[in-house]
Formats: sequence, structure tokens, C-alpha cells
Amino acid sequence: MEANEFGRMVRRIRDRVTPEAVGLPPGRRRRAVGLRREELAALAGISADYLTRLEQGRATSPSAQIVASLARALRISDAERELLYQLAGHAAPGLDVVPTRIPPSVQRMLDRLANTPVAVYDATMTLIQANAPFDALMGETSRWRGNERNAVWRHIVGPAGRVLQSQEDHDDLVAGLVSDLRLTASRYPADRSVTRLVAALTAASPQFVELWENGDLGPRRQDPSKRKTIEHPLVGRITLDCDTLIVTTDDLRIMVYTAEPGTEDAERLALAVVLGTQTLVE
Repeated sequence: MEANEFGRMVRRIRDRVTPEAVGLPPGRRRRAVGLRREELAALAGISADYLTRLEQGRATSPSAQIVASLARALRISDAERELLYQLAGHAAPGLDVVPTRIPPSVQRMLDRLANTPVAVYDATMTLIQANAPFDALMGETSRWRGNERNAVWRHIVGPAGRVLQSQEDHDDLVAGLVSDLRLTASRYPADRSVTRLVAALTAASPQFVELWENGDLGPRRQDPSKRKTIEHPLVGRITLDCDTLIVTTDDLRIMVYTAEPGTEDAERLALAVVLGTQTLVE
């Protein structure tokens, strides 16, 4: 099958998927029903230029990670997902690969939280999807590339985020993340992306090497449901509850940020979301 068939399929699906179907505002002055290239590129975490080259057949060898990102952003069916992988020359991920697919039932739950900062991570703590309120709170995640999308990498190597932490809290969090990554690597020994991530962290950080070789799987000091203080550039400090929900059947982690109603933090969070969403739309 000619190389451009992958790009044609992406374009056909993009043309039929409405902004509302993927959680975007409909906008004005649309000539067509479907998504704009810039919108799909942002949802998939790739550049609009690269998406253009894919659709036009000028880029013919998308990685499995790119295919997964596009399939997830377009919210396609399992059958279309399988075909998209085949057209790109890849086998669809099996049970021995870290799941990155958000099933429809989970997506429906996320859609109900459209006004709450929410991010979804896979078992390696690599960001799969973040909604607009999360980007407004934490910074635009579509700009994160490669290992920057991984929470272990960002906390150990950088760049630093907006969450303020004591050194003790930071060290405890990093130890827990490395411990979880070690367990993930043991569950998915055939997943090359996990191997590459561990190799990159090993090369970049002596701290990671020490924690990885230590092999400590003991209990953490922090409770899984905890409060975080965010230094927001427009509204100042916001202290929020951060709860991580685990979808066991799909090995996903859903991180949700909320504030107690009627508090100053709730008001600041609402303002941050409004201001940040306006900035992202512009």
C-alpha cells in the first residue's frame, strides 16, 4: 500500500471529527465540520508542520508513539486504530506494552470533568492527555516533547514545573516515582520505550541511578491524596487537593486538582483557568 495512505486516513478522520467530540470549543467561522490541523497537532503533541507533511505524504515513517498520539487525539475506534498502525508499518500494541489508550468509558468520565484540571498518565508516568484547565494551571503541555512529557524525567532532570515543594517532599516524591517505574519495567519487560526511558534517565542522573539500584519498594511517607501549592504566574499561589485515580484494567493514572468551595484558593483556581484558557485560545 502506498506510503501516503496513512496521511490520507488521518486527513479523512480529522475532517469528520468535530471539535466538540474531542473536548474543544466549536469556535467561529469554520468552513468545515472537522478539526483544523493546528487543533489536532496540539491534541497529539506534535507540530502542525509535521502533521501537514504526514497528511501530504512527505513524512512517511511515523513512529509508533506518533501513531498512538494521533489515534488517541482523534478518539478513533479499535478497528481504525489497528488499521492506522498497519498503514504506518507497526503492529498495534499488545499486552506486553504499556497501555496508552484511553478507553471510551474513561474518556466520558474525563469529559464530565471538563472544567476541572485533569491529566492522564500511563504506567511510566508519561503524560497522555491534559485538558485545558490543567494547561491553564500548570502551563501548556502541548509544548512538552519527548522525555519532557514524563513525570520522572521532569522531577529529576527538568525542566521544573509550577508546584512548590520542600526538599524532603521532593525527595520522597522522586523516590516513589522511581519505585513505581521499576515496577512498571518489571510488568512490561518487552516494551522498548520503557527501556529507552530508563537508559536516558540513567545517563542523565546519578540520583536516578542510586534510587534505581537501591531497589527500595517500601511505603512512602506521603499520602497518595495530598495537597499541592502551585506558583501561578498570573494569580499567585494556589493550594489544591491533588488526587490520583488509578484505572487498573488500563493501567492509567488520572490526576485531578480541586479546591474546597468558597475558599480563596477556589477563587484563584477559577481565575487561573479563565485567564489561562483565554491565553490558550488566543
